Amino acid sequence: MKNFSTVDLLRDLKTVTMAADRQPVAITQHRKPRYVLMTYDDFAAMKQDGDPRRVYGAGETPPDLAAQIDIALDKIIAEGTEPNG
Repeated sequence: MKNFSTVDLLRDLKTVTMAADRQPVAITQHRKPRYVLMTYDDFAAMKQDGDPRRVYGAGETPPDLAAQIDIALDKIIAEGTEPNG
């Protein structure tokens, strides 16, 4: 993925959008990626694929998923304490 700063975006919108026509580009702010610019068709295709992954913030995780995570973490911890694990 190609990176452009917000300053690049303001100074040369045409170059940045032409790059986004070929593939999504990262827009950086203070040298950190902050935004992604892509064609609407790429965005629509991504949304249509129905990616089941979801990010939860602290305290937002549904209780049933949190329980599954707890079980998996307990298993990993238990395996890590075995002499041969």
